[in-house]
Amino acid sequence: MSGNNIRKVLIVGGGTAGWMAAASLAKFLENMNIAVHLVESEEIGTVGVGEATIPPIIDFIRVLGIDENDLIRQIKATFKLGIGYRDWTRPGHFYFHPFGPTGFGMGSVSFNAYWLKMYLAGEAARLEEYSMQSVAAEQGRFMRPVHAPNTPLNKITYALHFDASLFARYLRGYAEKRGVVRTEGKVRTVTLKPADGFIESVTLENGETIEADLFIDCSGFRGVLIEQALKTGYNDWSHWLPCDRALAVPCAHGGPPAPYTQVTAREAGWQWRIPLQHRVGNGHVYCSHFMDDDKARDILLANLEGKPLAEPLPLRFTTGSRKKAWNKNCVALGLASGFLEPLESTSIHLIHRGIAMLLKFFPDSTFQKADIDRYNKIFDFEFGRVRDFLLLHYTHTERKGPFWEHCRNIPLTDSLQEKLDLFRSHGRILREDTELFPVQSWLFVMIGQNIVPQGYDPLADTLDPEKIKTNLKDIRAVVKRCADSMPTHQAFIAQNCAMKS
Repeated sequence: MSGNNIRKVLIVGGGTAGWMAAASLAKFLENMNIAVHLVESEEIGTVGVGEATIPPIIDFIRVLGIDENDLIRQIKATFKLGIGYRDWTRPGHFYFHPFGPTGFGMGSVSFNAYWLKMYLAGEAARLEEYSMQSVAAEQGRFMRPVHAPNTPLNKITYALHFDASLFARYLRGYAEKRGVVRTEGKVRTVTLKPADGFIESVTLENGETIEADLFIDCSGFRGVLIEQALKTGYNDWSHWLPCDRALAVPCAHGGPPAPYTQVTAREAGWQWRIPLQHRVGNGHVYCSHFMDDDKARDILLANLEGKPLAEPLPLRFTTGSRKKAWNKNCVALGLASGFLEPLESTSIHLIHRGIAMLLKFFPDSTFQKADIDRYNKIFDFEFGRVRDFLLLHYTHTERKGPFWEHCRNIPLTDSLQEKLDLFRSHGRILREDTELFPVQSWLFVMIGQNIVPQGYDPLADTLDPEKIKTNLKDIRAVVKRCADSMPTHQAFIAQNCAMKS
């Protein structure tokens, strides 16, 4: 071992972010003789609204060597094939943002290009009809991918809905079995080194002092280390994403759990519905400048599918990001690093991504500036691209009312404006570097929100129109047959991973 190696990591805060970090470090640093400690207080509640995920969560589970069915049983999870947007584009309208690939290319011409050509000519079906995940979700069906070459069943892409507190508890058990030491307590003070301003230690309310080389801040909105101690600063994005409050409440099931997250537009925001095995998670995200708390609560409770199981939990937030997610010897994860509302279920993924980048740039005790700067550059880029994707949802609707009219007048970021200009000209969508959302995601949301290009990629004219029609017809037929062959979502869970009663 080098004399400069990190010897101890302290994670401040538990919850989803803290225990995801602890589990990952325990797994991937197991041969480096690095002590991993976590301090948290049972008295401090977690936000726990991040119950919907996106497909990279499956990679996270698998690289840790966790048995997926066992995890699902323990955390009472269900499966997710995408997000359904109800009344979002306009009242009465529904579109689906699915996971996974859609269609296939013809030679050098992408599916998107030749579908768009026929769509603009009125000779193609809804985009969702060519997506395995969309058709299965709307039928309430699910299965994992199976070996069926050249069919959509071979590439079924999915994520999970789960109880975030149960997920954190599961990961705690995983991490503690691998040597992570947990200390119960609240941080009272943080001591900085006079020479360079790095964090030296934290002192708990019981007087215990814990030193470490690397600190990970998972203390939520408070940012005990990254903000209260290091004064890192915050990029306020509320001028782009104006919703600033939420109410969350669980309710009883009103029917079998759907294999997708439902998002429904409301007067001054939106409502989520996330079905789990034992309950349904619900929340109302809204802008306090256009709606008061009492009205928001009434709307939420009036639109539940079953009896509420608790009082609505109020949350207040400012969308944005820390000016540095990694400052000196402190890395912020989860809400301590920033907040983007869970419209596209990105919260848990951004924790996962932060952990993966930390492992990629894992420091020694010299904390080289080049590594830290690169980490922050990637974090800023990826966080910003997610912000752009959320902004797209708000600024391009046909809904009436003061809030939605305000959203349509929000100035776009340069990066989003470029995306829209390219799409409006010839339907082109480019995925840059490590941005999260693939081309298909942008296509489904833009088409779903009635953003129609003026033209299509001229390369589509190299194809025989009759062959295009035949391919589109065949894709729809195969997708429908595959979806029809799948069990219902409820039946799949019952057969493979039902929770223990």
